Amino acid sequence: MRFNPFAAAGLVALAVATAHAADYKAGSLVIADPWSRATPKGASVAGGYMKITNNGSAPDRLIGGSSDVASSFEVHEMSMTGGVAKMRPVKGGLEIKPGQSVELKPGSYHVMFMGLKKPLGAGEHIKATLVFEKAGKVDVDYDVRAMGATGGKDAPAMPMPGMPMPGH
Repeated sequence: MRFNPFAAAGLVALAVATAHAADYKAGSLVIADPWSRATPKGASVAGGYMKITNNGSAPDRLIGGSSDVASSFEVHEMSMTGGVAKMRPVKGGLEIKPGQSVELKPGSYHVMFMGLKKPLGAGEHIKATLVFEKAGKVDVDYDVRAMGATGGKDAPAMPMPGMPMPGH
């Protein structure tokens, strides 16, 4: 068997890309792959995305959270009405029914980091605390992916050639 430097480089890149893609547990809830997008200089808000699965027998709700990178944290939903996107806080929190998953993703449910204290850069990791009605608090790390990332563990953590870079 011969050493293949291209295969070795590919394995290292894959390991780096997935090193921070993590799952977290809070009671019967599993929080999978929290991530956000890089923001341009001067942005005051950023979205946060993840998948929450309830493996228990009772519903729970994501009711809030906090992060050191923002002055406030809200659970939001986005909907289209007459061709116009509307975003608003989810009153009473986001329910996760027993045996079901809720995916927070662009254009749907998401968390909002409001009053950003600095731009988010691709490749960074931001700490946040999610607050659930029954499961309580859980600390998570959000991977900051490139501007325009659409999600999933295969999304690039760093900008690819030709993609805009924050602050440039």
